Amino acid sequence: MTEYDSTPQRALRKFAGAALGAAMLLAAQLAQAAIPIEHWTASTGAQVFFVHSPSIPMLDVNIDFDAGSRYDPPGKAGLATLTAALLDKGAAAQDGQPARDEAKIADAFADTGAAFGGAAGGDRGGIGLRTLTAQPELDQSVALTAQLIKAPTYPDAVVAREKQRLITAIREADAKPGVIADKALAKAMYPDHPYGVAATPDSVASIRRDDVVKFWRDNYGAQRAVVTLIGAVDRKQAEAIAEQLTRGLPPGSAAPAMPQVRLQIAPSEQRMPHPAQQSSVAIGQPAIARGDPDYFALLVGNYVLGGGGFSSRLTDEVREKRGLTYGVDSYFAPSKQPGPFGISLQTKKAQTDEALALVRQVLARFVAEGPTDKELRAAKDNLINGFPLRIDNNRKLLTNVANIGWYGMPLDYLDTWTAQIGKVTREQVKAAFQRHVHPDGMATVIVGGPVAAPAPATAARQ
Repeated sequence: MTEYDSTPQRALRKFAGAALGAAMLLAAQLAQAAIPIEHWTASTGAQVFFVHSPSIPMLDVNIDFDAGSRYDPPGKAGLATLTAALLDKGAAAQDGQPARDEAKIADAFADTGAAFGGAAGGDRGGIGLRTLTAQPELDQSVALTAQLIKAPTYPDAVVAREKQRLITAIREADAKPGVIADKALAKAMYPDHPYGVAATPDSVASIRRDDVVKFWRDNYGAQRAVVTLIGAVDRKQAEAIAEQLTRGLPPGSAAPAMPQVRLQIAPSEQRMPHPAQQSSVAIGQPAIARGDPDYFALLVGNYVLGGGGFSSRLTDEVREKRGLTYGVDSYFAPSKQPGPFGISLQTKKAQTDEALALVRQVLARFVAEGPTDKELRAAKDNLINGFPLRIDNNRKLLTNVANIGWYGMPLDYLDTWTAQIGKVTREQVKAAFQRHVHPDGMATVIVGGPVAAPAPATAARQ
């Protein structure tokens, strides 16, 4: 999901230098040894994942609720976002904590040097907390966080204000060709699924305070929560914190059934005028859910195709050899349900169709033939050697462990990650791409390019 606000406050600054050195040491150690992830079910029903990390006197907490935007009611896209973002804008008295408005909440976190944030993505919504583990700061930060998620007041005036802010942000973003292309592509890939729905000024304007309260009450229950803790606390403390944070949450309701993702889509192409100097091109299709057995083969293959920056085939063919773009990349975004495979680039308007034809050609060839031995070896080496950077601080480790909990992956997932990469073969990459990527069945969106496609450009030959 969207990363939570982790900007350090005043009381954290003095630890910055020591934290950096400790984080580098931690990453090196974790890359060489098993990461001791502990898991249990709290008495509240919440799933808890914990890593004892004593290198720095801090605790990072993540609570993911099954409360993403895929549960936004029809016509009210943006509701999940507002529900999470407004958690720290007012709280009623709870568990001995006094009622607080947003100013008092901000002051209370500043006093403890803690950072709190709420956010929502397509699948999940929730909160993140970063706090010192010294007393009384730890107890005060945890108690305040518990109050915010259990007793948010969602004041009418604040809801109205934040709606306007979100509307303004959407309007500003919707002027950018890349955003326009991404939203149109999502809609084309997921015409009958919430993954294809984006918040609009009208959908946000239709949201009322009662909608926000109901969404919180229905979706922020302990039975639908995954709690992740990384830091300098022991197992007994972690258990107590998880109980404190999830005891007294609303009962919640059963998650509504989601429609199945239609993996095979009809090929389509949309061309939208835009005054920008360059055109933005996006192509894609639904692909895989997290936990798919082909994940590692697709990860390695995508590094070769377009995810490896200057070492990728798309960059070499489209940028280096032809000079048709400054940047082109490909990606998989697996989610609870099958997320997309996509390719995006920007190019001069006059070169749009030439660049697009070449991208399609490179993709089709890669799916048909797979990577070369040299490409495969380089991709695996880069991914394996770069693994320590994926866990080189508590925040990154928290994100990875939270994903393990959220997607139900094995607890040794990080321990075996490099071995899984190392085992991938050319044949596995080729077979996985042929199972999941269909060059002739993709949606295409072009924003700012020629409105009518010219005849195929001969310059796009291999």
